[in-house]
Parts: sequence; C-alpha cells; structure tokens
Amino acid sequence: MSDIVPIRRALISVSDKTGLVEFGRFLAARGVEILSTGGTARALREAGVAVRDVSEHTGFPEILDGRVKTLVPGVHGGLLGRRDLPGHVAQMQAHGIAPIDLLAVNLYPFEATVAQGASFDACIETIDIGGPAMIRSAAKNHAHVAVLTEPAHLAEVEAEIAEQGGTTLATRRRLAAAAYARTAAYDAAIGAWFAQQRGETFPPRLALAGVLRQTLRYGENPHQAAGFYVDGTDRPGVATARQVQGKELSYNNLNDTDAAFECVAEFEPPAIVIVKHANPCGVAVADSLAAAWDAALRCDPVSAFGGIVAANRVLDAAAAERIAAIFTEVVVAPDADEAAKAVFARKKNLRLLLTGSLPDPAAPGLTFRSVAGGFLAQSRDAGRVAEAALKVVTQRAPSAQEMADLLFAFRVCKHVKSNAIVYARGLATVGIGAGQMNRVESSRIAAWKSADAARAAGLDRPLAEGSVVASDAFFPFADGLETAAAAGATAVIQPGGSLRDAEVIAAADRAGLAMVFTGMRHFRH
Repeated sequence: MSDIVPIRRALISVSDKTGLVEFGRFLAARGVEILSTGGTARALREAGVAVRDVSEHTGFPEILDGRVKTLVPGVHGGLLGRRDLPGHVAQMQAHGIAPIDLLAVNLYPFEATVAQGASFDACIETIDIGGPAMIRSAAKNHAHVAVLTEPAHLAEVEAEIAEQGGTTLATRRRLAAAAYARTAAYDAAIGAWFAQQRGETFPPRLALAGVLRQTLRYGENPHQAAGFYVDGTDRPGVATARQVQGKELSYNNLNDTDAAFECVAEFEPPAIVIVKHANPCGVAVADSLAAAWDAALRCDPVSAFGGIVAANRVLDAAAAERIAAIFTEVVVAPDADEAAKAVFARKKNLRLLLTGSLPDPAAPGLTFRSVAGGFLAQSRDAGRVAEAALKVVTQRAPSAQEMADLLFAFRVCKHVKSNAIVYARGLATVGIGAGQMNRVESSRIAAWKSADAARAAGLDRPLAEGSVVASDAFFPFADGLETAAAAGATAVIQPGGSLRDAEVIAAADRAGLAMVFTGMRHFRH
C-alpha cells in the first residue's frame, strides 16, 4: 500500500510570504482547495489564486480581533482526524469536518519584534497561538498530513508533489520533526523574553534553541561529528559574519575565531589579536593595523603559524600583506577594503570573515558549557578594570607607561586560559603563559617564550625585560611573582585577595616592582 497522500485540501497562513504565490498557483492548478486567512488570503487573491476563507469553511467567524479564527473543530478536526480509522471518518462526516491534507504555516515574527526593541504590548500581540496549535496538530497526524513551517519547505514539497502525485511518509515525518523543533524554539524565545522582563537571569526552566547553519566535516577531532547552530541573536561574530573567501570553516576554526574576535573587541585603538588553539599568542595595539600586526607577531612567531587573526578596524592592504606573508587559517574583521581583499584573494584557502561591526565587551549575555547530565550557564565576563579602581599596594607606584601596559595586559589576560600570565611592553604582549595547573609554571612558560621570541628576532635580551606582568588571579605564593621579576618585569597587576598577599607584596618591594590590585578575577576555563 502506497504511503503517498494526495493533496486535495490545503490550509495556508504565513507571515513570511516568500514563495507563497508560486506555491499557491501550483496547488490551484492541480485542483487543490486552498483555505486561508487575512494577509495570506489577500496576497493569493491578488495573484489570481482562488482562496476560500477559513471562516466560510468552518462556519465560525473570526472573533476577538482575529485572536480566534483557526482554534475551532473545523480546522483541528480536519488536521487531527485519522483517515485510517472508520470511527474518526464517521465522526468527521457527522460534524461536517473536511480533512486537510497540507498545512503551510510560519509563525508571527515574535523574535524579530523583540529584536527591534518593540514595546511590551507589541511583543505580546506577536505571540502566535493559532499557528503553533495547528502546527502541532498536523505534525501529530503526519501519517496523513504534511506540515510546512519554513518558506524553503514550499518548493521542496511542490517538487515532491509534482513527481510523486502527493507527499511521502518519509517527507511528512521529516517535516513533522522540523515542525516540533520550530514550535519548541518559538516557545523558548517567548519564555526567555518573559524571564528577561521579570529580571530573571536564571529562570527555573531554561530552554535553548538554535538553527543549524552548517554540518561540519568533524568536531575537534576527525572521529567526532559536529554541527554549527546559530541562536538568532545579533552579536557580531562568527555566527553573523559573511565569509568572503576560503575553505569551509571547521569546528576548531569557528571556536578559535570567536576567541580572537571577542579579544580584539576589547581595544579602542587599532589592534591585532593572533589566536592558536583558543589562546592568544600575540596581541598589540598601535597607530595602524600593520604596526599592530608586527608587534603581535613578534610575541610568538612560531605559534602564529596556522593561527587565527582578528582586527578591530577595516583591513587595508598594508596589514593584509603582512598577515598573508605567513600561513593563516582565518582572518576576521569588521570589514576590508578592496585592496586588502585582493591581497587575500591570492591565498585561496585563507578564510576571510567580515562581521560589519564589533561585539560590545560590556554587553550582558549568557555563556554555556555542557556537563554530564546538564549544562552550566553564567553571565558573560563583561568585567573591565579602570585605572581609578586600581589599588597600589607596593612602595613604588607604576609609571604612566607601566600603568598603560598593566591595563592592556589585564585585558588580554581575561582572554587567556587559566592559569594565565601575560607579559606586555609598549601595548604589546611579549610573553604569554596559559592553561597551566599552577601559576608559577605559567610565569615560567611566558618568560621562556619571551626569550625564544627575542632570539628569533635577533635580539640580545628577552622581550620581557622591562615589561609588566598580568595575572588572571592572585599569586598564592611569592614564587610566581619572583619568576616574573627574574624575567625582567618591573610592574605587576593582579586581583589580590590571597591569604599570603603580604608575602607577595613584600617580595615585590624587595625586587623594586610596582604592583596594583584589581579586586577582579578573570578565570577562563
């Protein structure tokens, strides 16, 4: 027995009318009775497609300013009635309920209305009730009904009907799954908005929703599957960027590019951030992107090979030439001029992403991480320390240049995996130690990298000599600070708050270092 269901009657009510007229004409040409309401019916009639109003079909008028028009037995009975059960068929006939074989509905644009900053009442009025109810009814009865919830579904189903004479069970099941996912995402958006109105950052029940942007070749490793989902928010970054050129982005590309772009957005002057395996390996600000690149690359030219580069300005040819001189996986920036695009075009595998703008480092939001049996949610680390909030705890206060470098280094430290140590001089990193199990090892690694980078540049002294050092959390012992002093650091910025702060301060004074406490920690795991 064939599982193909011919389409004799269709109900169409869509807010996004992409492809509507073409689909309506196709159905009408096949003799399908089309039921519709409001703007959808008007658009079809204006295109010359015969339409029957739902209220005429059901014998029940639209009431309550249109809030009730499809929430009636004549609609839901036609969607839910099983054609293979004689009892259902008999009841439908007894009550004059005609079967509906296809439902095409996309919902009122609640998410878009909220994103536009509309008033509370306007948002409430764009909460669709009839649409989700019909979608769920049709999806439950997908053995007999096709439910189309996205504009792209219209053309897909049209092609199948033209070829098969109706819809197949496999297609109806796929569409039903998409339908329930859509209503779930819609309700998740509404629930999140209500929680926001009440000032609830962490409501008792939190639903997350995303739309598949891309099925990735694999995850972090080739034996892992992966997909890239977007959540519909407008924060500039990898999810909103336009890819100008290059190969398909991988899981690791996307993760590292996000890390680089969020870091570079911290700085107001022209800045470059180079990231490798989710950690910055070179960061600098300067008068131009080209100069910032030179300074950032000097920090760790070995790790920069095959890295991700982020800029906070429109890329020009001078910066592009420098970046393209080494193997680079991804370049991301708000924009690029035509000369820069031409430079990158010579590197066909390099991915160039343009975002249009920068994310706001101080904007609120949540970040998530999965754990066995659930997930963790926290507010985004939007903390930023101003000079006026710093507490000088040593006998010597930082000089003006040291203070500028300290604030710069602490902003970079926020984006380095803990335990994190950042050496900086002249508003550029000169040594970064990341992800170690103790802080003294991060200090040593950063110093080693500084010495290695100096040798690579042909210098006779480590880059860290005369630098400042930032720590993402307090020094629990003096040894981490003493390692920084031995590397040539002259000033320190750290949160403070250790039981041994007095010992660490005394060690700084013995070494002649200036040290400031921020009172703010930047763990990043």
